[in-house]
Amino acid sequence: MSRVYLTELFPWLLPIRKRQRLLCFYGKMRLDGRRYARQRSAEPLRWCVYTASCPMYNTATGFDMVYQENKVFNLKLAAARLDGLLIRPGETFSFWLSVHGADRDTPYREGLVERYGQLLTEQGGGLCMLSNLLFWAFLHTPLTVTERHGHTKKDFPEPPSEAVSGVDATVSEGWLDLKVKNETEETYQLHIRFDRENIYADVFSDTAAVYVMEIVNGPVRYFRRKGSIYEQVDVVRFTVEAPSRRVIRRETLYTNRCQIGYALPEDTQIQEEEA
Repeated sequence: MSRVYLTELFPWLLPIRKRQRLLCFYGKMRLDGRRYARQRSAEPLRWCVYTASCPMYNTATGFDMVYQENKVFNLKLAAARLDGLLIRPGETFSFWLSVHGADRDTPYREGLVERYGQLLTEQGGGLCMLSNLLFWAFLHTPLTVTERHGHTKKDFPEPPSEAVSGVDATVSEGWLDLKVKNETEETYQLHIRFDRENIYADVFSDTAAVYVMEIVNGPVRYFRRKGSIYEQVDVVRFTVEAPSRRVIRRETLYTNRCQIGYALPEDTQIQEEEA
């Protein structure tokens, strides 16, 4: 039997619970002893380490496209807080600490979010597209991911993207964050930009990269458990010496597992898994 949250039974409690969580969420970061990235610079650092991109609009959600337009509006509000952000040696990047207050002057609009295992509309929905993109970009740098949460369910097919399967990072202010720490001697910098169809995340550095990172999937497996279908896949990273293309390191970063909430192609092999 799935867990029932108190705020599901009494929705009027949710704003109170959110305020409580936000107080603890940001209070903990003030007291945890970490140095968080806060300074921004309009001048890009010299070397571009990696550029990640993805399409902003998805027509396969089953919801009115107005929520896609709202998502793009929300993304641009949050991106304005991230553009030019410096992550210096010893500093930690926090998604929420960086974008906190982006809607102070102009409110977020209603976009799609996953809540209690269902796809709903909520003010500020769609920001996970930005955290997903940043996570994909960070995997191509020496920055150390210290907090990341995968989506537990995919409610609709993802639009074509350069990212491999299982690379996502859901965020929920007060609950779930994306954090990376700079344990190198170099400074890194984020730049977020848009064109009519896509969003881009550039990661710059003050030092030329000696190694490049290549992210691939292990075999993708689908299985059925208690009537639900799940996807499971390994996310693997190769560290490659830039001039010689010699592989320095191969590592399985994590195994991603999530429920599939839409119809897979008919020829998809789905294994039956015992309880």
